[in-house]
Amino acid sequence: MNESGKPKPGVSDVAAFFDGGRLTLARHLAGLRKNALAHRVGKTPTAIAGYESGNTRPSAATVAQLSLALGVEAGFFAARPLDLQATSGVPHFRSLRSTTQIARDQAHAYGLLAADVAVTFENYVEFPGRDVISYPVSIDDSLGTGPEEAARETRKHFALEPGRVPHLVRLMEHRGVLTVFSPLQAAPIDAYSIDTQVRPVILLNPLKQDHYRQRYDAAHELGHLIMHLDAEPGSHVVEEQANRFAAEFLMPGDEIIGSLPHKADWLALGRLKESWGVSIQALLFRARRLGIMSDITYRNAMAYMSSRGWRRQEPGLMPSVEQPSLLPRAIEILSDAGIDQAVLMETCRVPANLFRVITSRAPAVDGTDLLPSRDNGNDELAVKSLRHISRSL
Repeated sequence: MNESGKPKPGVSDVAAFFDGGRLTLARHLAGLRKNALAHRVGKTPTAIAGYESGNTRPSAATVAQLSLALGVEAGFFAARPLDLQATSGVPHFRSLRSTTQIARDQAHAYGLLAADVAVTFENYVEFPGRDVISYPVSIDDSLGTGPEEAARETRKHFALEPGRVPHLVRLMEHRGVLTVFSPLQAAPIDAYSIDTQVRPVILLNPLKQDHYRQRYDAAHELGHLIMHLDAEPGSHVVEEQANRFAAEFLMPGDEIIGSLPHKADWLALGRLKESWGVSIQALLFRARRLGIMSDITYRNAMAYMSSRGWRRQEPGLMPSVEQPSLLPRAIEILSDAGIDQAVLMETCRVPANLFRVITSRAPAVDGTDLLPSRDNGNDELAVKSLRHISRSL
């Protein structure tokens, strides 16, 4: 019996409805190649490939072995309503050279799992629909103004007032972008993004406890979702375009150009940092890009920051990182309605540790499982985003 009082599907039932794509997802989550999984379950890599392609179906005994080897319940392999793996776009990672294929597959699988959890939650609550514009920018536009134009159109579409972008994570959640923290095993990968059939997903690095850099990361990934759905990820041009999008989105040129110093005036930069919610490094980058600061001055300023250790941690008080609210707030509402978190885990068919990371407001930085904590009344955007509890309750 599961936590909802209903019998769990037996392995024979799962074998009948076995979805090879779910096996691929579980294997990627575990960070295993086909031959490594085959060794664990006493099969050949060809057999594993057959199960994943759907050309052959595993026996009930093999399903049990796969479940044990991959650390998921047998029900994880049963067919789901949507095949997100087959319909999602290619993830955007910052550097493909420094990231192994196994790590990329694992990170991609985690993003798809997060989207799948959101799909399950929508049986109970209504989340905002996707409301992000598409503004493709060609990689041949490296010398044009496409990224800046895309950022200005996005601010206009979001109806943003002049000045600092408010809580960026919740702004994106309110527009249907699922934003979650990555698990610790994906921490070597910086923030990344995936466009799925149901909604776009942005995944933030749990170890980057820097409010200002995290906001820039989030804006950078938003730029990918808006400009690069069909672009090959990881190239220098694509990443530079996303940086330019983030800079214009967070610091519109026509608004900030009169305030940027032409030299490394640290007091002025510190004040601008607090006003705009961006790092000093981002402000220096912006000043150079807008022609306020010369290349030599910029390089000297960055060298000075490196010598002081400011490239890793800038001076001053550090606000808490912006926290996701959509899934954590949904759990609170459903809990108040009598739907236990354990029931949601069963319904999502997600391992408990990953479910807790996906639905947590705060990143796991010490290896412990996280439970969603209440926000003490600061969830205004998230509450508006959760429009009603559905009739399925």
